[in-house]
Amino acid sequence: MKNSIDPYCIPLSQVSNEDIDKVGGKNASLGEMTQKLEPLGIKIPEGFALTAKAFQEYLGQNDLFNPLKEQVDKLDKEGLSNLAEVGKACRNIIGKGEFPQEIMDSISKFYEPLARKNETFAVRSSATAEDLPTASFAGQHDSFLNISGLTNLIHAIQKCYISLFNDRAIKYRLDNGFDQMKVYLSVGVQKMVRSDLGSAGVAFTLDPESGFDNIVYITSIYGLGENIVQGAVNPDEFYLFKPFLKENKPRILYKKLGAKQTKMVYTDKGSKPIKTTPTPAKDRNKFSLTDSEVEKLGIDCNKIEEHYGMPMDIEWAKDGNSGDLYIVQARPETIHSQKDNSTIQEKEYRILSKPKPICSGTAVGRSIISGRVCIVKSLADEKKVKEGDIIVADITSPDWNPMLRKAVSIVTNKGGRTSHASIVARELGIHAVVGTQNATKKLKNGQVITVSCIEGDTGYIYDGEINWEEKEVSFSRQITTKTEPKFILANPFQAFHLSRYPNQGVGLLRMEFIIADVIGIHPMALAHFDRIPKGPEKIAIEKRTALFKNKKEYFISTLAQHLGLVAAAFYPKEVIVRMSDFKTNEYARLLGGSSFEPDEENPMIGFRGASRYYHENYKDGFALECEAIKLLRDEMGMNNIKIMIPFCRTLEEAEKVLETMKVFGLERGKNGMEIYVMAELPSNAILADEFAKLFDGFSIGSNDLTQLTLGVDRDSTVIHHLFDEKNSAVEQLIQRLIEAAHANGIKIGLCGQAPSDFPDFTRFLVSQKIDSISFNPDALISGIENITLAEKELSKG
Repeated sequence: MKNSIDPYCIPLSQVSNEDIDKVGGKNASLGEMTQKLEPLGIKIPEGFALTAKAFQEYLGQNDLFNPLKEQVDKLDKEGLSNLAEVGKACRNIIGKGEFPQEIMDSISKFYEPLARKNETFAVRSSATAEDLPTASFAGQHDSFLNISGLTNLIHAIQKCYISLFNDRAIKYRLDNGFDQMKVYLSVGVQKMVRSDLGSAGVAFTLDPESGFDNIVYITSIYGLGENIVQGAVNPDEFYLFKPFLKENKPRILYKKLGAKQTKMVYTDKGSKPIKTTPTPAKDRNKFSLTDSEVEKLGIDCNKIEEHYGMPMDIEWAKDGNSGDLYIVQARPETIHSQKDNSTIQEKEYRILSKPKPICSGTAVGRSIISGRVCIVKSLADEKKVKEGDIIVADITSPDWNPMLRKAVSIVTNKGGRTSHASIVARELGIHAVVGTQNATKKLKNGQVITVSCIEGDTGYIYDGEINWEEKEVSFSRQITTKTEPKFILANPFQAFHLSRYPNQGVGLLRMEFIIADVIGIHPMALAHFDRIPKGPEKIAIEKRTALFKNKKEYFISTLAQHLGLVAAAFYPKEVIVRMSDFKTNEYARLLGGSSFEPDEENPMIGFRGASRYYHENYKDGFALECEAIKLLRDEMGMNNIKIMIPFCRTLEEAEKVLETMKVFGLERGKNGMEIYVMAELPSNAILADEFAKLFDGFSIGSNDLTQLTLGVDRDSTVIHHLFDEKNSAVEQLIQRLIEAAHANGIKIGLCGQAPSDFPDFTRFLVSQKIDSISFNPDALISGIENITLAEKELSKG
């Protein structure tokens, strides 16, 4: 039942989304969740809202409206030359007011019953134009934590009123077309969750970078959540797969340990109720949430999104005393949810020269730019910042928003994807690299640098202006071709973004990138760590695997999680994972690799691919690869994953590999398991009918097939002109493979560069009725154009 008696205070339990004009967006959302979602098991801290009418009465009875309007009317709306002066004058005017007695009595009436429980309170601003789908107002107004006592509460409420005219809030209203004098402030008073003894963080019901909407993304730190919003620490990160959450089968898709350098906790001092302290090393080296807590949060966030019917930005807190998880705020996500995804328009980039990076961090956005470094330590440095600068700072603050608008990129020492710097960068449409740890030390004022966020989830800072090329692309997500276009992928962190492109899945996911660039350790060195001699390599392996109970678990878990990102991005479309296909010289470069790899004169046709999997020199390493696939399919539920065996020379070898996999728990046909072979040797084509009876599909590897058919080293510069996928001998072998696949009722595709480079080669493949063609990401669109043209020409006869 609605509160119809008190005009100034309303319990959150009596507030809903219909009351935004009374209690602002933030409080309306809290009340809505209290009423509709608490019955579903989602906890919301108890509290009440001081209404917008109370704010209007405060202005009216203190005769503040006209003085405020006079100041606002003086604002230079074009150049904002007097923003600081106008903002300060407005804040002084509000600060001189006193609360009418009837408002004081109302606050006391609702505060006292809660205060008797010896609680402290969070006092949060909630504007009537706040947390809308088109404008979040996030971070524009002030909040105050660990407030106790009626006097302190009244003072905190007044400071919330004052914050309505923060410089950043004035400019935000101006930029978003709100009348400065028609946005009113409500204040939410909620019982504090003891996250100072637990943890807190932010969640999005989509990926905040790409807008991929099939995941819930959660960040977490120890202590109060303000540190994560400010970007003062690098948080733990978790991804959960939304389709499984809807089935009440929560699975953590991916998790990453953050540094969590400091934590914000309560104090007993009334004047300074919170403080920041270093996080103990034992806590920094473990996750701030258990897996079950992450899964519970994921389910709660998904329920919140389903209730609101839109992607949400959610703040949560864990009470360290009770262990309970609370939702303390939920607002519509305002960046990706406003985009029209029916047609995609964006830039594609390719780096032409790549020196060693100066430093790196978490990539926010997807772009690359060069510019002049401007190191900013505080708002006092604003005059130093010029249009087109790259702002480099320890962290950023909401007060900096006008200054940040001059920047073409932002680089910070601290923070994660949900930090203030990340949020502002997305709103401004620029990219950022956050959490570098050392950017302010490595970079100098005036230095020209390049900031790159086009290489996955890691952003890199390079010295000088490096060379890259970019092109505008515009395309529909709809696929009209009969021949299926698929991706060739290596970097899992590109998957969410690329899934928006027109595609029918992933025809080749190279496992090697994850092993080399993420795991970095030879699989056999983890399976037989005792065989690694003492020295720097052994110490480095110990350091990388320190968080895991055993060395094998490090490999299995890391590989499964990274493959899982791709499986989730394209689910339920198929993702064909090629088992590792390093050459011996490449394996030897991994940590511990030199202890297990032979020296070969010609690794390209040596101990590689299928030959390794059943061999005693690598069999135990292959077992770890199979365990990762089992974890991904059987426990994480990603049954769209299929396996591909590379460089399988003979039928006898194929049978050995299949039997070895069966021993390791991966059996063809069991639980829908499909196993493909990479058809890249002449023997595969010559014996195509026999190979087709052993596998569920062929994937033609045109590079190796051309190399081995023509006897041309594909890396040779001297005879490179002889390397030609369109050579008649190569095309005849491809034709034989396609005919055998169709005759035996199995699928066949091709992975290679040629179909995107040569329209006539695409026409040949389409004329043979190949099922799919897989392209590198930068070639997908031109490849689809070639397929479309070929199908049109062939349909005309």
